[in-house]
Order: sequence, then structure tokens, then C-alpha cells
Amino acid sequence: MELRIREGRAVLAGPGGESAREVDPHSLAIGTDLAQALHEWARVASAVGSSGTEAASVVSQRGRQLAQRVAATMGTSVRFVDPVSGDGVIIDPPTPAPRSELARRLFGTPDPAGEPTPWLTGLTVSAFVAAVVVVAMLALANTLARETNGWLALLASAVVTAGITPSLWLARRVPIVRWASFGAAAGIVIAWIGVLIVVF
Repeated sequence: MELRIREGRAVLAGPGGESAREVDPHSLAIGTDLAQALHEWARVASAVGSSGTEAASVVSQRGRQLAQRVAATMGTSVRFVDPVSGDGVIIDPPTPAPRSELARRLFGTPDPAGEPTPWLTGLTVSAFVAAVVVVAMLALANTLARETNGWLALLASAVVTAGITPSLWLARRVPIVRWASFGAAAGIVIAWIGVLIVVF
């Protein structure tokens, strides 16, 4: 894929420049912000031209940065054609950090843009949610076992667990909500130990 300027607009073309099409977030897997930034860059580059001014070097540098964003967004190599010098440079997408298949399937994709994982905040949220879930499930089981029957308490705990499990499974991949999901899952596991003690 090749990033170049044509008639003041940013275009992406196949190798050698064939099948060039204007950058459009509706037909390409890039966001609206990136598409607008590419077209703004193309307008400025067309206005500056190939003069040896400082503005021309800024245009080249900005174009290279945008090509890196395109490569990262689309996950493919991009050949950047410098509008000032006419030189082409191949820009490869960043390689993601290795991650085990089990971790990827359980916890989803890594945080966007290589952001660090907020372990302290996330684990605090998880611990709080786990405590709330443990207290709620044990209160339900204890009340039902005392007022009605132990088997009813066991059945109610099973229904609560079966009802919440699909939501927790889906939420495990959502960047912020997943911490609450992990805490609720841990709280259910811990609460079941108490439920079994209360019932039997």
C-alpha cells in the first residue's frame, strides 16, 4: 500500500501506484480523525510544494507520522511517498508484544496504543466488587436457608450464578469494565464456598 498526494488529496494506492483511491473512512479501515488529518496534510503539502523551506521539512515529517498511523491502524506496511523529495520509504506496522493464546482468549486484546495496564486501580476495583458480590450472595443464601430451606438457598445461588456468568464472560474484554467483571467472578467463586457451608 502506498500513501501519496494527488490533486491536493491524500490517496492510498496499491504497489506501483495502481488502483489509487482517496482516503475515506467509510471505505477504508481508518477513523474519521485520521482521514481528516491526512487530507489536511495533503492540502498543506500541495500549498508548500517542493521548496527547500523549513515548512517543506515539517510537511515531510508530518506525512511520515501519518503514514505510521495508517500502518498501525490497518496493520499493513505502507510505502510513504514524500511530496517534497519524491522519495519512497516503507513503514511497517508496529509489532505487538507477544501474548499467550490463553491470555488473549481470556482477557481479550491488549490495551490500545500500548497503554500500560492500570494494575493498582484495576485490582482495587476488582476487590471492592468481589466483596460486594460475596456479601450479597451470602446474605441471600443465609436468609433463604434460615427462613425456608437449604436446598432453596442452593437453587437461588445457582440461578444467580447462571444469570450473571454470560455478562461477566462478555465484559472480560471491555477495557475498563473488565476489572469489575474479574472481581464479580472472583466474588462468586468465594461466595460459593460460603453458600455450601451455610446450606450443609
